[in-house]
Amino acid sequence: MAEINFENTGHVIDEVPGEESAYHVPSEAEKSLVSFIVGHTDKWRDYRDQNFLDDWDKYERIFRGKWKEEDKQRGSERSRVISPASQQAVETRHAEVMEAIFGQGEFFDIKDDVNDQNGRLDVEKLKNQLKEDFSQDKIRKSIDQIVLMGEIYGTGIGEIVVSSEKQYQPMTVPMDQGLSAYGVVEKDRISVKLSPVNPKNFIFDPNGTSVDDCMGVAIERYTSIHKVSQEIADGTYLNVDIHATYTEDQLEPTQQAKNYDDDRVLLLTYYGLVPREYLKKPGEEVVELGETEDYSDMAEAIVVIANGGVLLKAEESPYMMKDRPILSYQSDTVPNRLLGRGTVEKAFNMQMAIDGSARSHMDALALTVAPMIAVDASRLPRGAKFEVKPGKAFMTNGAPQDILMPFKFGTNDGQALLTAKEFERMLLMATGTIDSNGMVSQVARDGMDMATATMIKKYKRTLVNFQEDFLIPFIYKATWRYMQFSPERYPAVDVKFIPTATLGIIAREYEQKQLAFLIQTLGAQSPLTPVLMEGVLQNSSVSNREEMIERMRQMSQPDPQQQQMGQQKMMLDMQLVQANIAKLNAEAQHSNADAQKKVVETQLAPTETKARFVSALARNLPAEDNQDDFSKRAKIAELALKEEDIRSNERIAKMQMEVKREKDRKNSDYLDKAKEVVG
Repeated sequence: MAEINFENTGHVIDEVPGEESAYHVPSEAEKSLVSFIVGHTDKWRDYRDQNFLDDWDKYERIFRGKWKEEDKQRGSERSRVISPASQQAVETRHAEVMEAIFGQGEFFDIKDDVNDQNGRLDVEKLKNQLKEDFSQDKIRKSIDQIVLMGEIYGTGIGEIVVSSEKQYQPMTVPMDQGLSAYGVVEKDRISVKLSPVNPKNFIFDPNGTSVDDCMGVAIERYTSIHKVSQEIADGTYLNVDIHATYTEDQLEPTQQAKNYDDDRVLLLTYYGLVPREYLKKPGEEVVELGETEDYSDMAEAIVVIANGGVLLKAEESPYMMKDRPILSYQSDTVPNRLLGRGTVEKAFNMQMAIDGSARSHMDALALTVAPMIAVDASRLPRGAKFEVKPGKAFMTNGAPQDILMPFKFGTNDGQALLTAKEFERMLLMATGTIDSNGMVSQVARDGMDMATATMIKKYKRTLVNFQEDFLIPFIYKATWRYMQFSPERYPAVDVKFIPTATLGIIAREYEQKQLAFLIQTLGAQSPLTPVLMEGVLQNSSVSNREEMIERMRQMSQPDPQQQQMGQQKMMLDMQLVQANIAKLNAEAQHSNADAQKKVVETQLAPTETKARFVSALARNLPAEDNQDDFSKRAKIAELALKEEDIRSNERIAKMQMEVKREKDRKNSDYLDKAKEVVG
């Protein structure tokens, strides 16, 4: 029996001459592929470890309150106390970001980008299905862990994992004669989960500034051997011999006193570009690339390597959008770098100062509190064990006051604790997580609105990074995978996702106060008050928020029956107004006609008077001298007519003025009545 060993792989295959091996024998292309990926990831891992790993270990110990020998700040330091200031800052920021993301219930919305008539219905169905699947796959819990690691290490990383799961549902089947059969039905379901990735398990191309910008990224983590064996049995992985003996302590997600090393396999999952020649199947001609690979013809691939060198899987990206199933975001932006800056990194210097001050105080306190005594050892009984405790009897060879002398180093100075408190205030300022005491001092300095606005702005920076770099890309990638692997539930439609997470709890409380002030200013009768009240309810976190909003909308909308009765009443009022206006118009026309009649009669009165004078002159004349008498009468009549014309003109002018005043008065009364009717 010949034994073939692959260097640095831990992969052993036993071959019997003339017999076919039970395990997969790697081809030259597969060996070159493993060498290409392992060579690059080893260099990338060295870069990461030399620059970040020690700091990440310190950040983790600070957050978890774990002490290690290398955390000493003085050689004589004995105290191991760790201040919880950084823990408080991390938890405060983590809670605020999570509240901003999920506080409204829905953390995303969908905008239809399809020009068909049924597009809106498709979008609503898609949205409801995504919410149901995300809830079933516990996406919120995964995001919670990713955001927490982002605050500790500075970078939140997640891997999208697609799998097929079996679901069992209870079912009742009716049978003959009124009987029923009870049982379960088995269904296959496509699951798209979000797996949190610790930055210590993440390898990336240092030349890239984002996941898509890197030549490749990789995740290495320990997996139980039974899961790997199951994947081999299912045909997902190649049939290779796996030994569960690989150990690497720095890949553990947390620092522990003793790690469990049995029944586990180290898997390195690579997502990125590889030379296309290395992906050829056995039997296909492979061009030897030599020591310098050809980077001009690269293919996006997924490669899984076990225990540092055993190839389990190698294929071109099976996803229809050819995207990488890895997401990352920076908790606080570091320009032109993939990794970000976390809360513990911001607080690190002040955390060290706080711990140093507190430990020095504790060490000094031990010298001033614990009883100490000086003893003349030559005058103690042979073999005596000296201990100080209540009721203890001391045997001495002579007077005890000459042999035993208690002493102390004086009183302890509390200035160290006051200094530590000042350092803690500066730590909270650096992380933007002012506590109640710090808030009071900042409010006294800058005012309540300014202090609150400053905190909100800092939280929004992290929230914007998370939404644009992680949340929305994740929803897109998850939807694409559902459309590809579960097309019966997710038809391929073009949609746009919109994040709805906008406000954390601090920002929400601040906005609630402003809305309440506006409602109080406008009053209950203002048409804007219902809109503002709906905004208050939208920002609240009560359980029956949607029901309250719906009830308020119903109250703001008029009853259809009352609305119809109101319309009928309005129509009757309009008809009454029109009738009154018509009546007033008729009265005005009648008044105008009377006025015109009086004017005509006044104008005809002088003419009638002249006619009567002429008639009177022609009557009762004497027969003998009628011409002279007529002339005299004519002159007298002419004078009388002139006088009468003057008086008549005066009467006409006076009457015209009265008619005009009467007309103006009636027009004024008409306008007043019309205004009353319309009003």
